[in-house]
Amino acid sequence: MGVDQLVETITPYNIRPIWNHLYVPVFAVLTSVWTYIWLDQFGYEEYYELGMVGYAIIFVLLALVLLFCHWLIAVRCALMCSYIKDVKKASHVCVTPTTNNGWPELVPLNKTKRDKQIKFWFEFQRVHYTWEDEIEQFATKNLDTAKPMVFFQKAHGFESDEQLQETKYLLGDNKTEMVVPQFMELFIERATAPFFVFQVFCVGLWCLEDMWYYSLFTLFMLMTFEATLVKQQMKNMSEIRNMGNKSFLINAYRNKKWIRIKTEELVAGDIVSIGRNGEDETVPCDLLLLRGPCIVDESMLTGESVPQMKEPIEDVEKDRIFDIELDSRLHVIFGGTKIVQHTTPGKAPEGSVKSPDGNCICYVVRTGFNTSQGKLLRTIMFGVKRVTANNLETFCFILFLLIFAIAAAAYLWIKGTADETRSKYKLFLECTLILTSVIPPELPIELSLAVNSSLMALQKLGIFCTEPFRIPFAGKVDICCFDKTGTLTTDNLVVEGVCMNNEKDGMIKSPEDLTLESLQVMTSCHSLVRFEEELVGDPLEKACLSWCDWSLTKGDAVMPPKSTKGIAGIKIFHRYHFSSAMKRMTVIAGYQQSATSDTTLIVAVKGAPEMLRNMYENVPEDYDETYMKLTRQGSRVLAMGIKKLKETRPSELRDKKREDLEQDLTFAGFVVISCPLKTDTKAMIKEIIDSSHGVVMITGDNPLTACHVAKVLKFTKKGVQTLVLDEPKEGDDWTWKSVDGTVEVPLIPPKSARNVFFKSHEFCLTGTAFQYLVHHEHTFLRDLIVHVKVFARMAPKQKERVIHELKSLGHITLMCGDGTNDVGALKHSNVGVALLANPYDPEKAKQKEEERKSKIAEARQLVQEGARLPQHKLAPAAAARNNAPPGARARAAPPPAVAAAQTKLDKLMQELEEEEKAMVIKLGDASIAAPFTSKYTSIASICHVIKQGRCTLVTTLQMFKILALNALVSAYSLSALYLDGVKYSDTQATIQGLLLAACFLFISKSKPLENLSKQRPMANIFNAYTLLTVTLQFVVHFSVLLYMVNLAHLADPRDGPIDLEAKFTPNVLNTTVYIISMALQVCTFAVNYRGRPFMESLFENKAMLYSIMFSGTAVFTLATGASDDLMKQFELVILPDELRNTLVGAVSFDLIACYLIDRSLNFFLGDMF
Repeated sequence: MGVDQLVETITPYNIRPIWNHLYVPVFAVLTSVWTYIWLDQFGYEEYYELGMVGYAIIFVLLALVLLFCHWLIAVRCALMCSYIKDVKKASHVCVTPTTNNGWPELVPLNKTKRDKQIKFWFEFQRVHYTWEDEIEQFATKNLDTAKPMVFFQKAHGFESDEQLQETKYLLGDNKTEMVVPQFMELFIERATAPFFVFQVFCVGLWCLEDMWYYSLFTLFMLMTFEATLVKQQMKNMSEIRNMGNKSFLINAYRNKKWIRIKTEELVAGDIVSIGRNGEDETVPCDLLLLRGPCIVDESMLTGESVPQMKEPIEDVEKDRIFDIELDSRLHVIFGGTKIVQHTTPGKAPEGSVKSPDGNCICYVVRTGFNTSQGKLLRTIMFGVKRVTANNLETFCFILFLLIFAIAAAAYLWIKGTADETRSKYKLFLECTLILTSVIPPELPIELSLAVNSSLMALQKLGIFCTEPFRIPFAGKVDICCFDKTGTLTTDNLVVEGVCMNNEKDGMIKSPEDLTLESLQVMTSCHSLVRFEEELVGDPLEKACLSWCDWSLTKGDAVMPPKSTKGIAGIKIFHRYHFSSAMKRMTVIAGYQQSATSDTTLIVAVKGAPEMLRNMYENVPEDYDETYMKLTRQGSRVLAMGIKKLKETRPSELRDKKREDLEQDLTFAGFVVISCPLKTDTKAMIKEIIDSSHGVVMITGDNPLTACHVAKVLKFTKKGVQTLVLDEPKEGDDWTWKSVDGTVEVPLIPPKSARNVFFKSHEFCLTGTAFQYLVHHEHTFLRDLIVHVKVFARMAPKQKERVIHELKSLGHITLMCGDGTNDVGALKHSNVGVALLANPYDPEKAKQKEEERKSKIAEARQLVQEGARLPQHKLAPAAAARNNAPPGARARAAPPPAVAAAQTKLDKLMQELEEEEKAMVIKLGDASIAAPFTSKYTSIASICHVIKQGRCTLVTTLQMFKILALNALVSAYSLSALYLDGVKYSDTQATIQGLLLAACFLFISKSKPLENLSKQRPMANIFNAYTLLTVTLQFVVHFSVLLYMVNLAHLADPRDGPIDLEAKFTPNVLNTTVYIISMALQVCTFAVNYRGRPFMESLFENKAMLYSIMFSGTAVFTLATGASDDLMKQFELVILPDELRNTLVGAVSFDLIACYLIDRSLNFFLGDMF
């Protein structure tokens, strides 16, 4: 059990002095022992080189230990620190975060003294942890908000400076500053990463082999790549910093008076006054709304473009406990959002704070990085350290290749030491080179490139990703889960009418024919508000009001159309808002009858038919039959109820409980609403099903409506009966019932008949049924859950649990929702995609870009005509010239034409500046809801994410195959051929490195195909196909290489011993080996490039095709000796005719044999089916 959602464990340590580090005595003993053996057993003069090799090994091992201490916190703590049981005596703590929340850190433990109290605390990922003596554990200090509403309603902020300082000392202030590190700081961090150190070590070895050009070229390539990554990282960090809140002055109630303070000085527990602010002023922290309603734009936090209505807590029951999770949707204004409209609070009740400026009164509940916006910033900043794919697999694969390298190095050392005259130093160097050749220097670059190119491609498609490590998971997804409303269906709801009974003429399709009671409920029972000229609120409620043709005023009154006679307008006095737990909404409203001046008060209720059933005085006989029939047709059905009250003034109802108001209602009909599917939903779901994915619907809607949509979209099979499990009536057993209610089946079939039962039915579970199975029949649920196609009436927490259950069974899940009530499920699935409600229009974006370009061109033209750029655009020197002393000669007034051009230019520059501000990346692009956020409302983005995921996965798998084959060939070349005196010149190694780097670059740029394929790619490297194809292709390469080396020996026999230290001179053997190994590497790329059905084929990926053709042509030209200049450039010799012809034939054989091996294995063992 972790400390909290962020931290898994916290361990206290003290840092040891250097001489006391645990590795120091080990290396002191090791060095002494080696010195004794070398000087005493071997001798200084005779074995000088061997002694130096021994010291070099010890030095490399020490460097490795120190680097491991730098890389792995666990190793650093074990060797450089001592564990301390008593936290208060520790100087540092080792903090291990939970999975996917960053990386472990050793952070200093701070001690702060105040009033004889000592606070022990540390900061991890911008979160403050304090030692709590009561629980003997570190914990985050947050304001305790689990208090009755009356506590907040009567709050007066901080009444003394001592109280304020005490809270500030415990909880901290509202600073959310982010320090962007210096370039060198970040570069050093990357330059000490394992791969980079290893690569620099390899470069050093190549330098000792006199390969200067090749070494420096590799080093330059590495440094450039790391420097560009650091630059990109710095740019991202400064963008994130700009996302944070800007400081401004705000009214806070302290010491019983209103004062102006900076927003960063706010403390949890403050009372503030806030309203509609300037352009750059966002809400500074999470606030509980005490008095005065407002409308808030939360798009920068949730990505939801529809402004949200926020209600004050002044009318909420006093003894109700505030729950920040449940009440935040209606009563909390989140930091980073914008108030777009506020209503001045009414007269302050006795004992509560009055507003100083007519703004809303709020209570500060969370500050700094503890706010919702702070959490999102932290996710983006610390979520994942490096962009890579399959780290553990990469490590295992390298170990697998290392076995071959160790064999090759051992062979070289045994054979080489047999000859006493050979230099041990050179042999050792060569053995080390063989071992290092297994890990190609470009490996980390390639893996990062594959993920990065997918990131860029998704961004162009309007999909923003905050956790790049999830991209390869998208390629492995096997179950796609969808929310229904707003995801599969549109938000543009259509009211079909009001149904009174089950008769043919029971449906009233025109608002003119409605009964007064139905009309009153439909027009008054909603939480809509007017914002400027727009209605803001639930799309369903908007649809109902506009169908009735009534209008809402700013004073919460609804008015009938002017043409209607004899119907009075209705004033809404109090709302009990809709909640997913209660499944209903209630409103107290009133109207005046024309004859009298008395107000008639009514209670209007609407909600789920099963919830309202027990609230009616008289339930119609065909009540259940009617709403079931309507939901089976796929409609959304809400029951309505109304009751007239005896009281005439709203104040008389203050003490009445909601339950009392919702009794003895009169039935006012069922509102029937249809949710049309989005235009492309059918096609996209078909593509997802056809590409071998399971599809599941997880919705809060009625089970029968959900089953209808599932049937239309082919989630459920045609002709197979769908069974629904819902809460039984009291005293009945849990049973499955068919959608039409004609068939009843026991809950759990016998074990022997289970498979038949699962195959012969489709299943739908409701939230209550799912909860029952979780607690009482969990084993059966685990068998059943994979077969369930529809989960209906699910609460947000239940949606999350469904995802957890599927993941625990080993499934890779994708969840697609609208980012508000699906947050938990989106966060916990392997791939979560939030669809934003504001459709992004690429056509408009293109149009805007063209307009911007034309404005820039116009501005340039105006400057040429004599207009001057605005003052703040001038360089400092030019600006200084304008500040001439008063006595200086005045500039003549510009001619009228220039003046007109100047005015036009000023206006253009202002427009361009505003557009530039709007183009800055906003937090709304990366939603708090999910790792992937799509600007489009269409579920086409799911297909895009899966396509890019598959493309990245296949790219990394084929890279591993190519790297493995190249590493195995080079291990052989460097061992057996080294003993034959074969070595490459500096030029040869550099050109070969360049050609390989180009091919790898173009592999990572592969694009996915338009449509998803039926087969899914393999999920990991270790499978029969990959291991067999690599082994068999290596056997072919090895045979060809061995055959050609033997022929080269026959063509150019050597006399006498081979001098391994001689300067490089071209010969037939070197030329043959260089050309054949180049040809083998080009063949490896051509054969192992996967292409269709997951991404562009070799002929469609033009850059890759051209690079292979160019490399192939170069190899062919060298093999045939067609160009003397080229041969000289490559330091090669012309081959004898017979050897040359055999070489071309051998390369052709290699290409065809490897191609046949790979494709045959792929057909029988790969993902071809």
